[in-house]
Amino acid sequence: MRLGLVCFLSFVWLSECAPPTCYSRALGLGKEVMDLLDKIHNYHRTKTCAEVLPTIFIDVHNSCVTTKLRDLLYLLLNHPSQECRQRPRMVLLKRKVQNLHTIITRICYRDMVFFTNDCEGIDTGHSSPYLGEDRLQLLQEER
Repeated sequence: MRLGLVCFLSFVWLSECAPPTCYSRALGLGKEVMDLLDKIHNYHRTKTCAEVLPTIFIDVHNSCVTTKLRDLLYLLLNHPSQECRQRPRMVLLKRKVQNLHTIITRICYRDMVFFTNDCEGIDTGHSSPYLGEDRLQLLQEER
């Protein structure tokens, strides 16, 4: 009984040691960027720095995410205030955005699948459905 329990627990421990895939790393890093950006917008020391930064809802399935990340990275690199550029949270955000942009555009370029092309969805957080899926459903219903 104890041997079975030890084997089971060692299996569970080993199963969590698998390296992340490009897709899972992009999802996790996207969530980290959104959380950090939210903290920067709400934290009293970085609130003034966040006035020039947009709110962004990162969806790695949206093809516009690459251009939005590039624009956000441009704002972070060329922030009007030198003091804001040197704040630790801003530096961390810049590093995470650079990593996410590199993962999506270079490292995992062929592994990423974009389902939508809704640039407004990244700005507002409300994504409209992909029209190709709706048309496919209509074609299937007609048969």
